[in-house]
Amino acid sequence: MSLINKEVSDFTVQAFQNGAFKQVSKADILGKWSVFFFYPADFTFVCPTELEDLQNKYAEFQKIGCEIFSVSTDSHFVHKAWHDSSERIKKLEYTMLADPTHALCKDFEVLIESDGMAERGTFVVNPDGKIVAYEVNAGNVGRNAEELFRKVQALQFVREHGDEVCPAKWKPGEETLKPSLDLVGML
Repeated sequence: MSLINKEVSDFTVQAFQNGAFKQVSKADILGKWSVFFFYPADFTFVCPTELEDLQNKYAEFQKIGCEIFSVSTDSHFVHKAWHDSSERIKKLEYTMLADPTHALCKDFEVLIESDGMAERGTFVVNPDGKIVAYEVNAGNVGRNAEELFRKVQALQFVREHGDEVCPAKWKPGEETLKPSLDLVGML
């Protein structure tokens, strides 16, 4: 079953950001764009490369009104320990959500039950709290923040311009498509 247009369930989780612990809830994501970036675990190999890649684009995501939330089943204490011991993770300015109860992993359907860890899932959530794009990768394949940024821009564009769609590799300023009335039902 597709998760497109599924509303994120109510949640409140512990988090770590910029050297401090805090709580994040569904109320914190409403009214703006969000990316939930699930990864298997702290202190691993592919994950820090992905999280650093996201950090390198974080200012650009913020400029377009999109917040980043990385999520693993580790506690906020483990996030802090990883932050304190890893040069890559020390750079992170966005919020690291802790999901030791697996509430978020279950809601976004990325929990690997047998391991108690998350799949490598990326979810774009619109200001209404609904999932509008997602992908789940095998655990041994890292993701690309540049492509994720492009997708968020395209999703924002089509939300604002409901009668236009974005073709493959579309970037802001490039031509979009206006489906004819005959084809709208086929989208």
